[in-house]
Amino acid sequence: MKKVILDSSFILSCVKQKIDFFEEIKFMGMKILIPKQVIREIKGIDDSNSKLFFKILKKNKFKEIDLGKGKVDNLIINFAKENKEIIVATLDREIKRKIQNSRLVIRGKKNLEVL
Repeated sequence: MKKVILDSSFILSCVKQKIDFFEEIKFMGMKILIPKQVIREIKGIDDSNSKLFFKILKKNKFKEIDLGKGKVDNLIINFAKENKEIIVATLDREIKRKIQNSRLVIRGKKNLEVL
């Protein structure tokens, strides 16, 4: 089963655009990985999208992973480089530029697609 690691930019964009990313990713046959560091990053944001994310999070299955200490973006980049088969879901240009893994992107404001 393919695995996809989610970045906070991807998560919050999906929540804002009302995309059921948990359902879409499961439908694509992929397992969802969310780093503890990303969850912590989103906890630090106090807005309606982050609050809605935590409600969604409680209702869905995913694997929480620990990437260690450091800047979240760098941890995701390093994880992606070490795990070439991992699909990375991010909107962050810096992460996209530094990885060569497949990426999960938002198409047409409603659909998810692997590139």
